[in-house]
Amino acid sequence: TNYTPLYKSNTGDVTTQYDMKALETIGVLKMDFLGLRTLTVIDKTLKMLRERSVEFDLDGIPLDDAATYAIFGNGETISLFQFESSGMREYLKKLKPQCLDDLIAMNSLYRPGPMDMIDDFIARKQGTKPIEYLHPLLEPVLKETYGIIVYQEQVMRIASDLAGFTLGGADLLRRAMGKKIVELMQQQRKLFVAGAAARGIPEKIANQIFDLMDKFAGYGFNKSHAAGYSLVAYQTAYLKAHYPAEYMAATLTSEMSDTARIVTLIDECRRMGVDVLPPDVNESMAEFVVVDQKIRYGLGAVKNVGLGAIESLIKARQKGGRFTSVFDFCLRVDLRTVNKKVLESLVQAGAFDSISANRNQLLLGLDAATAHAQRQQDERFRGQASIFDEAPAEMEIEPALPEVPDWKPDERLKREKEFLGLYLSGHPLDRYALEVNLFSKQRLQDLEGMRDGVQVMVCGLVTNVKTILDRKGHQMAFVTLEDYAGSTEAIVFSDALAAHRELLQVDNAIVVIGRTSSREEEEPAKIMVEKILSVDEAWQMIPKKVMLDVPVEKLNEVLLQRLSQMVRINQGACGLYFRISGRELPLYEFQSRSMKVRPNAEFVNFVRENFGPEAVHFEIAIPAESTAGSRRRAPFS
Repeated sequence: TNYTPLYKSNTGDVTTQYDMKALETIGVLKMDFLGLRTLTVIDKTLKMLRERSVEFDLDGIPLDDAATYAIFGNGETISLFQFESSGMREYLKKLKPQCLDDLIAMNSLYRPGPMDMIDDFIARKQGTKPIEYLHPLLEPVLKETYGIIVYQEQVMRIASDLAGFTLGGADLLRRAMGKKIVELMQQQRKLFVAGAAARGIPEKIANQIFDLMDKFAGYGFNKSHAAGYSLVAYQTAYLKAHYPAEYMAATLTSEMSDTARIVTLIDECRRMGVDVLPPDVNESMAEFVVVDQKIRYGLGAVKNVGLGAIESLIKARQKGGRFTSVFDFCLRVDLRTVNKKVLESLVQAGAFDSISANRNQLLLGLDAATAHAQRQQDERFRGQASIFDEAPAEMEIEPALPEVPDWKPDERLKREKEFLGLYLSGHPLDRYALEVNLFSKQRLQDLEGMRDGVQVMVCGLVTNVKTILDRKGHQMAFVTLEDYAGSTEAIVFSDALAAHRELLQVDNAIVVIGRTSSREEEEPAKIMVEKILSVDEAWQMIPKKVMLDVPVEKLNEVLLQRLSQMVRINQGACGLYFRISGRELPLYEFQSRSMKVRPNAEFVNFVRENFGPEAVHFEIAIPAESTAGSRRRAPFS
């Protein structure tokens, strides 16, 4: 009130009427306070660990933990603070961070401007590019970042060490460089060159150093900020590496209202080997919890199930133990809060499967169950009111549920998705899991943040098709495509639609080849379709070579005859290669001259069953005709 006029917003917040710059001019300090969801996730994780008597000091964890750095180096950073974007994951796999300083640098570099220096930074760190300094005095300042100016503090220290600036003066220089104030910059250059000359640095070198500082100061990042962020990221990675179930359960709870994020996180749980179990009225809480190192889905993430209903359910379970039937459930909960809409949602989401696996039977029996419970409750009330009667009212025998078959698997999954927002107990793509992994050069979730015009090939399920007329009156289509962890829109123009219309049917699995169409307001990127393949066509056109890894101990005449027969049944145009390995033998690699194969799921399953789950590898290539002669090969994978 002594320095600036104030204003009260319509929500009651008191703010100043001066902007940030005006406030700084009159000497008022502005401070930013940032609330991080990640800190809540860490706190929930530690509370779950304490519940199973695991105690440790998070601030005391080792900062050289190999398992933690493996997560970063393998790009397995989904759910990790600051490090989970697809672009960041690719750079991490190149960098292979080995210390906290590496994480701090990557956190600082991965933003517009300095991002152009990441490949240079990695090359210098790995010794494939020489580290050079304009002057020996720069080495102590820039050694940790391999000769590249990354941090604002480095700009300030260069001004201080090489030109004698006070740290306050160095900060003014940094700010002048960031704001590109020409007049002030000219003054600062003169001061810098003069100060450098006093330390024996030639004028030419001093000007080059000043230009280098000017180049980087505009987007240099504050190291103390990046260090704080990177430490929190390291802590989340440590928890993910050593306590994956608890960490992922806490993360899922924090994202409970965002279905797309839940899908991504559950897919990551599957990749990690952490089972996510469906909601269960006998085990679930409002939030995601860990049961026997498996994650139990939170009831709060089920559509139409409010906190009041959940509290009633949990209270009844804590008081009377596990529910034994839908009738027992309805009798013990408060049906005013756990109403029919809630019950229908819980049944279709699979929350009663531990009581009865026939969801259709349960849904059709809800009216009988609620009516039975109401009669029992009325009888109980009358029995309490007539305490002088000779005998209490007898408990009514539970009626039978209707004799009906359960829904077919696709119907179960469809209803499950309606009330959970995702497929949990299975997925319509499960029968194409091999093809999704093989024919997807990118996962749909990785399209987020991808640049415009990048060539992609994805395998997924058609979940919606909308056709419209373009400006020329030709039909085009907007196709929603889903895989296990994400969804996107594929835009099919008239020529491609005419060529592939029969494949664009809801619930059809297809392979889409095209290029990304990215705009800042659109996440993830859309796909501009060039070509669409059926799964059968993809098997014929995409694999170029098949490599079989055969352990020498599994080489016997019977198995080789069966393999030869399988190859003859599936003759094709794909080159067949072998790698023979054994404990006492060197690695032998050779190509079959007489046999070529037409790979398919049956062939792959045969090889895996007889030679091991990792025994078959493919070299794949995007069909050339879809990209006007452009061809990109993938390594054996």
